[in-house]
Amino acid sequence: MSEPILSVSGLKRSFVQGDVTIEVLRGVDFDLAPGEIVALLGPSGSGKSTLLQAVGLPGGGFAGSIRIDGVEAASLDNEGRTKVRREALGFIYQFHHLRPDSSAMENVVLPQLVQGHSEADALVRSAELLGALGLAARVDHKPSKLSGGEQQRVAVARALANRPRLILADEPTGNLDEGTADVVFGQFVELVRAEGSAALVATH
Repeated sequence: MSEPILSVSGLKRSFVQGDVTIEVLRGVDFDLAPGEIVALLGPSGSGKSTLLQAVGLPGGGFAGSIRIDGVEAASLDNEGRTKVRREALGFIYQFHHLRPDSSAMENVVLPQLVQGHSEADALVRSAELLGALGLAARVDHKPSKLSGGEQQRVAVARALANRPRLILADEPTGNLDEGTADVVFGQFVELVRAEGSAALVATH
């Protein structure tokens, strides 16, 4: 059996409001294996985003163990957490957060250059991902010239560009109509499994 990409144990998070302590996470335990995609289901305020934030390693405020690709990440210092986020995690949000003055291709290439990949390799990788997401004819378009579904596909490609071991997605299709959301999410699932990554997805 494969070693978990993500292993969470005893994860707790609480907030104090006046004299009241609100327990949002109460000792959460779970593992995520390579190729596994797990949905966090629940209404707003149920703690889905808080759990994603904890696994995203912002630092402080959480108790428990978070192991990512075999590394006990919860106890790392700021530099160590930044390294794990950069090398092992990919993020997709409800709003795509693309660079408005950059093309679809440039939005996917940039994180690879930051990671130290050559421009030639980054262009090849970006073209592969955007092509797999049905955007081969749209790579030179800026976000303002793309539909909402196309913009979110670019965000998916960007999140996968550096081959992260774990994808964290917070309402990744929340701004799309139902039909488009189904298509984008289906493509996302296929790519994550093909890459051998794991994904934790918050949704309603």
